[in-house]
Amino acid sequence: MSIERRNFPQFFITASSPCPYLPGRHERKVFTHLVGPDARHLNTQLSQGGFRRSQNIAYRPACDRCSACVSVRVPVKSFDWSRSFRRVLKANEDVAAELKPAKATSEQYSLFRTYIDHRHGEGGMADMTVLDFAAMVDDTLVDSRIVEYRVPTEYAPNGELIAAVLIDLLGDGLSMIYSFYDPELTARSLGTFIILDTIRRAERMGLPYAYLGFWVNGSPKMTYKARFLPQERLGPEGWQLVR
Repeated sequence: MSIERRNFPQFFITASSPCPYLPGRHERKVFTHLVGPDARHLNTQLSQGGFRRSQNIAYRPACDRCSACVSVRVPVKSFDWSRSFRRVLKANEDVAAELKPAKATSEQYSLFRTYIDHRHGEGGMADMTVLDFAAMVDDTLVDSRIVEYRVPTEYAPNGELIAAVLIDLLGDGLSMIYSFYDPELTARSLGTFIILDTIRRAERMGLPYAYLGFWVNGSPKMTYKARFLPQERLGPEGWQLVR
């Protein structure tokens, strides 16, 4: 067997299970393992092909007679900084963002737990323990970072942690793996702010894209991703620009 053949990733497909986004439908996923010395390069290649990462697994939907899940990425240089987006940035001028190694902390987990309990109490992450959270952040062979967002406070010398996002550094962009934030700070629109900050960060780093994950046509949970325009959506003929 040739070296190229041994290094080629093996792909698998999951059994059918209820779709978490569209009621009455079922999902299947094709996946592979991100392991070995080529894990970082493979992560970039698969992301360009519409895959997402979870720990050391890269996956994408492979559902029967359904193509509602669409990979979305923002070309950062042509992004439209609308008036509403600029207002969000203005509302968070006091936030300090720090790019850090992907290492889980108890402080992050406490915020994550608050976010999940308020926003996704019945979702797939509702039962995640601190060890599960640590595995999500730490367990990877790719180039991953976590961005912490803090605001000044007299009770925390380094500032209070109000949000965080786990990102992958790809060859052509930043991929947002998972974000969480204080759900009570609604006036700050932190979910939107994290995406905007990731777009800005990718541009500062000279990377052309910010990968937002899957936009699911017909799912209220995923409607927000369609707001970040222009964006590219992956279809049968490749990435197509949507304005």
